[in-house]
Amino acid sequence: MLVLITYDVRTVTSAGQKRLRQVSKLCQNYGQRVQNSVFECVVDATQYTSLKLQLADLIDEEEDSLRFYRLGNQYKTKVEHIGVKASLDMEGPLIF
Repeated sequence: MLVLITYDVRTVTSAGQKRLRQVSKLCQNYGQRVQNSVFECVVDATQYTSLKLQLADLIDEEEDSLRFYRLGNQYKTKVEHIGVKASLDMEGPLIF
C-alpha cells in the first residue's frame, strides 16, 4: 500500500533539529521524499505498523506532529503530479 507521511518538527532547539534528522532518515529508509516534509512509502501492513511506531517514538508529541495518509494498493489511480521532480516508480525495476 502507498502511505503518504507528512511531519512538522519544531527545530528551534538542537534536540528538535536532531529529531528532524532522525524522522527524515527513517522515512528515507521506507520511501522517497516528494516534498520537504512529505514522503511516499510503499509498504505492507507490517512495515507500516513498524514505521508508525518508530516515528511516534522519535517525535515530541508536545511540539511535533505526524500525519499518515493510507492510499491503499490502488494508489496509482489516486496520485497525480504536475511540475518538476516527478516521483520514481517504487515498484519498478532498478537500473544502475
